[in-house]
Amino acid sequence: MVDTMALLHTFTRASRVREKLGAARPGVLVLPADAEVLLDAPDEVLGPVLVGAAAGDPAPAAGLLAATRHRGSWEHRDRYVRQLAVFARSRPEWLDTWRVHDPHSPDGLLVDAQRAVHRAWDSPARAELLREVSPSITAAARADHRDPVPWRLALDHARGARAGHRYFQELWEAAVRRAPHHYGCHVAALRYLSSSWHGAHLECFDFADQAAQDAPDGSLTQALPLRAAFGYLTDGGGAEVPRERLDAAADRALALSARLPAAHPRPAGLRNLLAYVLLRLERRPEALEQLRLTGPYATSTPWDREAEDPLGRFLEVRRGLHEEAAAGPAAASRHPRSERGRRARSGDH
Repeated sequence: MVDTMALLHTFTRASRVREKLGAARPGVLVLPADAEVLLDAPDEVLGPVLVGAAAGDPAPAAGLLAATRHRGSWEHRDRYVRQLAVFARSRPEWLDTWRVHDPHSPDGLLVDAQRAVHRAWDSPARAELLREVSPSITAAARADHRDPVPWRLALDHARGARAGHRYFQELWEAAVRRAPHHYGCHVAALRYLSSSWHGAHLECFDFADQAAQDAPDGSLTQALPLRAAFGYLTDGGGAEVPRERLDAAADRALALSARLPAAHPRPAGLRNLLAYVLLRLERRPEALEQLRLTGPYATSTPWDREAEDPLGRFLEVRRGLHEEAAAGPAAASRHPRSERGRRARSGDH
């Protein structure tokens, strides 16, 4: 059972940590205590919505998603839909109530479809179960023709169902007609390319670089090459990607990170992923800086690639980098190279 008071405590604790970091003297490296770090924490908008959902009330969620749809805030909408669907898997009462009382709500349909895809994805019979989910995704897409998020979900669904390239291309074209630079749709397409043409990392980088170049300033899609770098660094095969392309992907993401607020949950996913890639590229001081900027917000991805306890792995990495920085350059030069941290080169991945 979800404790609503515990949820509220989480939000207020994160606010206190942000205030503490904001009050730090310039040039002083301040990291939240281990006990203050949160895993996959919601932002200040979603937090009260989850409290309402934990109490069985779907109205806050319905209001939040309706607002994102009316404003065309597709990136926020996508993130909230995913988080609400995850919450609904353990506490489904509020969503089931919503669906009964307003079965045609575009927002309720979308969260329900996302929940169904999550359930199917975790099953050994994934492909078969995903085919059964198709009508739910279609209903969500038809409920509001402007919304690209059901099409992002359709792209994820197509990857899991092992759909052919022609069908995927049709979905992709429908998605980008609605939102040409939507980050979620681009990530879904990149994952499809990676899974369909395993090891075709250069092609994935070409796609990601072009999307990033076309994206407007400040768009999360500018971080798509970082996703391609992460895919390459965690894959077991494929052609070697030149080191300069990996560094360029990290540099582009660093520039984007510098424009986003520090110690805030919304950019936490970007900064956790960026810290991981920088660490793999042996750019350790820059990795530590991203962990400083992310403040108390750890995310399961990418640390769950290395450990069953992603929060523990996040804290372990942060602690090691901080100790190196405190000991000075000589200690960093003595740091033993490892498979997790060493420079990417032919045969490593």
